[in-house]
Amino acid sequence: MITSIHNPRVKAARKLVDRKERYAVGMLLAEGVRMIADAVQCGVEPLVVFYDPLAVEANPAAATLLAAMDAGGTDCQACTPEVFATLTGTVTPQGLVAVLPLPLNLPFQAPLTFALVLDAVRDPGNAGTLLRSAAAAGVQAVIFGPQTVDPFNDKVLRAGMGAHFRVPLRICSTWEQVGQLLGSIPHIYLAEADAQLAYDQVDWRVPCALVVGGEASGAGAPARAAATAIAIPMHGGVESLNAAVAGSIILFEAARQRREG
Repeated sequence: MITSIHNPRVKAARKLVDRKERYAVGMLLAEGVRMIADAVQCGVEPLVVFYDPLAVEANPAAATLLAAMDAGGTDCQACTPEVFATLTGTVTPQGLVAVLPLPLNLPFQAPLTFALVLDAVRDPGNAGTLLRSAAAAGVQAVIFGPQTVDPFNDKVLRAGMGAHFRVPLRICSTWEQVGQLLGSIPHIYLAEADAQLAYDQVDWRVPCALVVGGEASGAGAPARAAATAIAIPMHGGVESLNAAVAGSIILFEAARQRREG
């Protein structure tokens, strides 16, 4: 039982809330049954799992997952509630926190034929939701482009609901890097509220990429120059949708066409 908040392993895990530390050591801090279970199901081996015995005892799903990881040889460390509280960022923690490798090496399908690019998406909830929708819609790669929130921010992780371990993702600081990853994809579309071309008039069955910009100022100039703007027609004087909602609608229209085609 770890009883001190100054325990070296606990201190090292706490540092992973800092972006620079995450990338320096190549690890992230994942919290909750769903996220950890999804990671394990996708073949990701936790470096260590910290748990609060009292909280796990009160949560059958957490107890089952912990028992399975322990039986599989995962390093599982019991903590006092006071120590565990220093590792959690949720109001009602589920009793499990894991240190996992950053999932930045999932291979792309070559060549890419269906990709999502987030450009200047700063809201972590939107970014995580878009990543989750992308995984569900069969997107082959998600690119976190310029001025976009870190994909391993704790709020992005929670909103992603395990999608970080299911769809390949990459981080690009410039649009030139985005273009290199997209390769020869001939059709790039940008979601914009005032565009003339409707999203369901696009042929999504061909190799293509969707760019979603931030709600405040939209995508950057390089993305606008590279993409064709598309919009979701709306009634009732509504000017625009939440970025995550709009992106998800378009992704599932693309998935429908690709499935039927």
